[in-house]
Amino acid sequence: MRIIGGEFKGRRFNPPANNWPTRPTTDFAKEGLFNILQNRIDFSETKFLDLFGGTGNHSYEFISRGCENVTYVDKFGGCIAFVKKTAQTLGIEDRLRIVKNDVFKFMKFTGEQYDYIFAGPPYPLPTLDTIPDKVFEHDILAPEGLFVMEHNPNHDFQKHPNFIESRNYGTTIFSFFENK
Repeated sequence: MRIIGGEFKGRRFNPPANNWPTRPTTDFAKEGLFNILQNRIDFSETKFLDLFGGTGNHSYEFISRGCENVTYVDKFGGCIAFVKKTAQTLGIEDRLRIVKNDVFKFMKFTGEQYDYIFAGPPYPLPTLDTIPDKVFEHDILAPEGLFVMEHNPNHDFQKHPNFIESRNYGTTIFSFFENK
């Protein structure tokens, strides 16, 4: 995996692949997403929440593009350790808050709002379809904020009241939601 833009553009990181519950976003899909986001988000002014953060791929990309306030949430100890190590290597510990917690518990109790939220849950997660509802139920997306969820074609959120569009990159789909 590599960082595709900003200060750390071109930097590669290789998470251990054995027994990891992650499915990192492909570079192709990530490039498509960030081409969209660069026209919608001022990275330097954004408070970003990375749910099911996995390898930290999206967190590093946001920080590389100037984001100073990133919160990464995952419950897998191996991912947490890898992200801490990568943050130290990149020298970004002051911009990255790492939270080891279940995403659903975190959303329920955070009490904070974020300008941009990305969720990249495991595709077989039985509660995947409830994630957009939980984001809005727990009021964690700031007014006029943007929430993007990565999923496969087995899920469709077009009827969700906050859904605005989706983008398809092969078997990876990004559904966009706004806090209107």
